Amino acid sequence: MDDQPLAYFITFTVYGTFLQGDTRLWRSRRKGSQPYQPLLEDWHRDRLKHDVILLAQQQRSAVENEITRLCKYRKWKLWKASARSNHVHVVVSASEITGARVRDQMKANCTRVLRQDWPVFIDRPVWSAGGDWQCVNSEDDLEQVILYAGDVQDRKARDHY
Repeated sequence: MDDQPLAYFITFTVYGTFLQGDTRLWRSRRKGSQPYQPLLEDWHRDRLKHDVILLAQQQRSAVENEITRLCKYRKWKLWKASARSNHVHVVVSASEITGARVRDQMKANCTRVLRQDWPVFIDRPVWSAGGDWQCVNSEDDLEQVILYAGDVQDRKARDHY
């Protein structure tokens, strides 16, 4: 990879939260941020195959600990990991790998940890499909996403759906 970003800003959500059409805005892969579409949100909610299980504080800690462990193991620079009740933000520098692969490895490892300690997560999805990742290419942007992933999330009170 010739043009490696300074870091990745990764976001993934708990299964059944932040559905397409969501009131908090949502992102289309092709069109970016989209306005609230209540019928679309209801349509997706009606098709959920499992109950929504928000992450309790112990589970959030387990997710953050696993992300920290994985970053040390892979020799990635972890700037910030912030597990909320309904989503996870990570700011990480990882060379020679795409943001999508970093995100997917984190989701897989966190799923394993949650299923080991909390049987309620067995035989069901823990996370929504995919997730978001963005390249961070400047020191100023890095500072902003680190702040957003931590302090700003605390002020926004977005730990519910």
